[in-house]
Amino acid sequence: MSKWLQVRFRFHPLFTIVMLLSLATGHFLESATLFGIVFLHELGHYGAAAAFGWRVREIRLLPFGGVLIVDELASVPSREEMIVALAGPLQHVWLIALGLLCQSLAVGDPVWWQYFIEVNVMIGLFNLLPILPLDGGKLLQGVLGEWIPYQRTIVYAAWTSMVLSLLVTVWAVWPSGSGHIEMNLLMIGLFLFYQNWVHRKQLPYHFLRFLMNRQKVSERLAFMGTHARPIVVSGQRGIGEVVKLFMREKYHLIYIVGNQGRIQGTLPEQKLVDSYLLDKNRSSTVSDLLT
Repeated sequence: MSKWLQVRFRFHPLFTIVMLLSLATGHFLESATLFGIVFLHELGHYGAAAAFGWRVREIRLLPFGGVLIVDELASVPSREEMIVALAGPLQHVWLIALGLLCQSLAVGDPVWWQYFIEVNVMIGLFNLLPILPLDGGKLLQGVLGEWIPYQRTIVYAAWTSMVLSLLVTVWAVWPSGSGHIEMNLLMIGLFLFYQNWVHRKQLPYHFLRFLMNRQKVSERLAFMGTHARPIVVSGQRGIGEVVKLFMREKYHLIYIVGNQGRIQGTLPEQKLVDSYLLDKNRSSTVSDLLT
């Protein structure tokens, strides 16, 4: 672990293993190149996050990119999260352009520049796979959040990531023309599957943090001016069920419908959030909040 730009950089054990394997097989230059590309990839994320004023606590370096550990989970606009996610893969665009330029000008070793270009293409495209914690997984989560409630968003993204990471693992061991197992890809696939298996178990905590940030999000939306998105429910619906219908970038008014479709009352979303988090009346019905 090291510290630079007032941010801690932590090397994930998987990154260390890949680097050591490369060194053991006499590929020091390739290892140094991989490290440099991954480092620049993460600087892209960090630069975008810093531009938005995010509090970045740590950067974890992985063989195929990295993960920013920030305090702004589900409290900043999803547009910002998607821009920060894209900032990493976009670094590879100018790096590939640099490699092609140097190749055309016959600067340095053409074999090394070819490796440089191929690694950038591989890391850039791999990070766009819709698998968490890859950048593509974050983009998938951001897109889903525009259409469905946040609780379903994180569940769907987690299960999609688990299935796809399992497919990556199977692909690594699937018999190919070379007849050998792709060890690097196998380690990455297993790592991604394990990460998403753990992440799936942590989803209730992610959802709680989402609710804890709702007041901040509501204030931001109100400051900009926004249309309220109504949620119409029966008075017998539980508070815990209704808060799962909240969307990330929408402010909600809850309309409680009684007999013959008549509106019994209207509640702001924060009333349900406070009851859920502070009073812990999670089994109570929304009609109880009208009394």
